[in-house]
Amino acid sequence: MSSVLVTGAARGIGRSIVEHLASRGWDVIAGVRTQEDADAITAVNAQRVSAVFLDVTDAAQLEQLEAALPARLDAVVNNAGVVVSGPMETVTSEDWRKQLEINVIGQLAVTRAVLPRLRQSKGRIVFISSVNGQLSMPMVGAYAASKFALEAAADALRMELRPWGIPVVVVEPAQTDTDMWRTADSAAAETEAALTPEHRTLYARHIAGFKKSIPLSQKIAVAPEKVSAVVEHALTTRRPRARYVVGLVPKLQVALMTNLPTRARDLVLRKVSGQP
Repeated sequence: MSSVLVTGAARGIGRSIVEHLASRGWDVIAGVRTQEDADAITAVNAQRVSAVFLDVTDAAQLEQLEAALPARLDAVVNNAGVVVSGPMETVTSEDWRKQLEINVIGQLAVTRAVLPRLRQSKGRIVFISSVNGQLSMPMVGAYAASKFALEAAADALRMELRPWGIPVVVVEPAQTDTDMWRTADSAAAETEAALTPEHRTLYARHIAGFKKSIPLSQKIAVAPEKVSAVVEHALTTRRPRARYVVGLVPKLQVALMTNLPTRARDLVLRKVSGQP
C-alpha cells in the first residue's frame, strides 16, 4: 500500500488531504506539532493514519524524521504554511523570517530529509502553493513572495530530479474554506493593531479596503476537498503536470491576469483588493 507524509496536517487543507488519502487506501503519516493534534488526526482513521511531531522549522524534529518514517515512502505533500499580511513597509524582519522559514525553508528541509526514500521508491513530491505563487497582491506581499520562492525552488528541483524519475508538482489553490479564511477578519484586525500609529494612519485606506474584500473571498472560497482531490490526482496520474490550479474560475483568472500588461494587472488587482 502506498504511503505519504503530509506536513501541516492538523487542520485546514492539510487535514482534508489526510482524510481524503486515507479514505483512498493510502497509509498517511501526518505531521503535527502537538499531542492534541496527533490524537485528533489519528482518530480520523486509526488504521491508515499515524502522526509524527514535525514543526518544519525545528532542526531536532527534522533530524528525528528519518527514524519516524516507514521503510518505504511513496510521496510527500508539503502543506505547512502561514500567512503574514500587512503593507510591505510594515512587515518586520522577524515576520519575514517567520514567513520564509515556514513556507519555503521548512518545506525544502522536509523534502531533503525524505529524498533518499523517494529516490528508492521513485516517489513524488507535491508542494501546496497558491495562486499567489503567480500573482502578487497588495497587503499579502510577504505571503506571495514566499509562494513565488517556493515555486521557483520546485521548478529547479523538478529539473534536477528528472534522472531519478521523481515528479515534482505544485498545487495552487485560490481561496479555500478553511479556518484561515473563516477567521480572516480577526487576522486583519490583529495586523492593524500591530501597526504603529503612524503606519495605521498612512495605510488606513489600504486596510479598510482589505477588510472590505474579505467577505467576497469568504463567499467564493472552495471546499478543501477540491484541493485534496487535485492532490490525489497529482500523486496517482501517470504523468502529472508541473502545476495544477484548483478550480475553473481560478484557472481562468490566472491565465488572464498573468498575460495582462503590468499596469493593467496592477489596476485590476488593486481594485479587487479594495486598494486606494
